[in-house]
Amino acid sequence: MSTILTIILAVVFLWLLPVILIAKSPKTRGVEKLLWVVAVLFVSWFSWIFYLILAPVNKPD
Repeated sequence: MSTILTIILAVVFLWLLPVILIAKSPKTRGVEKLLWVVAVLFVSWFSWIFYLILAPVNKPD
């Protein structure tokens, strides 16, 4: 039983890892950060790869 729980927790952590990394990243802020997090949650991990390559979309003035 504890092995199954450990596996489930590991999968959940790996699924949330990009969200945590984006949330802590200084590259973006505000609405842009929120949109990246939503993209990762609803699209896939590819959004996180795009985040690493493309963020920030708009350079701050």
